[in-house]
Amino acid sequence: MNDVTEKVLKILESAEDPITAEQISESLDIPGSSVAHHIKSLREAGHDIEFSRGSGYLLVRGGGAITSEEIGKTLKTAVMGREIRYHESVGSTNWAARKLCTEGDPAALHGTLVVAGEQTGGFGRMGRAWVSPKGGIWASLILKPTIPVHSLFLITMAASLAIARAIRRKYDLGALIKWPNDVYIGDKKVAGLLVELSTEGETVNYCLLGIGIDANVDISDLPPDLQKTVTSVMAELGHEVDRASLLTTVLKEFESRYQILESGEYDPIIREWKSLSRTLDNRVSIRTMRKTFEGIAIDIDQHGALIIRRDNGRIEKVVAGDCMHL
Repeated sequence: MNDVTEKVLKILESAEDPITAEQISESLDIPGSSVAHHIKSLREAGHDIEFSRGSGYLLVRGGGAITSEEIGKTLKTAVMGREIRYHESVGSTNWAARKLCTEGDPAALHGTLVVAGEQTGGFGRMGRAWVSPKGGIWASLILKPTIPVHSLFLITMAASLAIARAIRRKYDLGALIKWPNDVYIGDKKVAGLLVELSTEGETVNYCLLGIGIDANVDISDLPPDLQKTVTSVMAELGHEVDRASLLTTVLKEFESRYQILESGEYDPIIREWKSLSRTLDNRVSIRTMRKTFEGIAIDIDQHGALIIRRDNGRIEKVVAGDCMHL
């Protein structure tokens, strides 16, 4: 962002009412025709700016823009999120992150954060659509892990812990984790994760960690079938939250746990995950590619697989599948 664009932003931030392009150009002594260019740059950087022909431009406040500037104000990580690529609207942040990896060196991109104001083609596990309107946190982290392939699910565990801890510490909301990749407040989902891998044998080319948090999402704007099962931080608190601040807290919480995994210490992550699990000790229905069955979720193994005791006493290990609480 150049100096003039920053000055335009300061004018918008100080204005209580809409301000015209002519007023901005006169204040900064710049051509009126260039104002639209600076507004476009600000929008591309993540600032929500409304425009009315009769009134002018108005910076929408509340919830905090997820821009590199806003993230940088509270970011306290060494690697995660230090490089940011922002998109006002994108099909999927994982798609955008994958493109970066195929065009560049994944090792050099390690820790890069791809953020979007909204996703038009967001997706979750098994290709399911993920509704990603404005107001949420839609992001992907590019990682180049040294963790063995058979233990990479622990990255999902570390990320779910990061989200749950961030929500608990910032807002005193009792966020818990549902296996394999969701964060809940009460009986409603507030966040989800998606890990996408590129591997060759035992070599991990890169790992994309997709993060979706319904921070300031208005639940009434969601499809009717989702309104019964989804919540947002805003809905739980009754007011908007600073999305950039929440995201930087998640990044800090994740970085500390990722470092533990990279050191080869998996037990601390597994123990903490168990302490925040809403799945363990509950009766669940499991659906895998081959079968569907019910039982009690009794444990997590050293690689993150869910251990189920079926009604006939048989023990099943679930590496991948859907888990529904009964």
